[in-house]
Amino acid sequence: MSVRQSLLAILDQGPCYGYQLKGEFDRRTGATWPLNVGQVYNTLERLERDGLVERSDIAGEEQHTYRITAAGHAEVASWLGSPVVRAAATRDELAIKLAIATTLPGVDIASVIQIQRAANLRTLQDLTKTKNATDDPDTAEEMAWLLVVDSMIFQTEAEVRWLDHSETRLARAAAAGLVSAVPLSTELPKRGRPVTARAEGLGK
Repeated sequence: MSVRQSLLAILDQGPCYGYQLKGEFDRRTGATWPLNVGQVYNTLERLERDGLVERSDIAGEEQHTYRITAAGHAEVASWLGSPVVRAAATRDELAIKLAIATTLPGVDIASVIQIQRAANLRTLQDLTKTKNATDDPDTAEEMAWLLVVDSMIFQTEAEVRWLDHSETRLARAAAAGLVSAVPLSTELPKRGRPVTARAEGLGK
């Protein structure tokens, strides 16, 4: 989630102050990822530093109003016109958990998968109830919220399918004798520069 670009896109609609931006972000995303107001102001400071917004100090008002610059408008256009690139090496907590659990002794990996699957199915049930309650949106805000809910449903369904796939894969691997505890390596980690490199450096 890009808070930076999202706040810029909102500012592209008109000047706002910090608390107003927080409220607009929450309203437009159904408060799925509520922002801390401190995060909003930290982001605004960086945007100002980068020349994408400018702060207006109005006499007699305690709150600072921020308005987008031409450079900021161009960044919003670039963001909206570009795909979201998901890094291949992004850490996924569940994938890491299953990978580590598979290498540990005495862990019932099938139970780990079943517990996660049950939690995901409960989440799916809750999300589906939420979707059914708002499946006929009357406003743009409700439509935006519905898109977020749909995304969460699809992601959860995909994770359930991945758990099913992992369970099948691990069962086959266990039958083939490929699933076993991985002992700690006895090889001492190398620290610092190799001796030869240090010696070469001293000879120069």
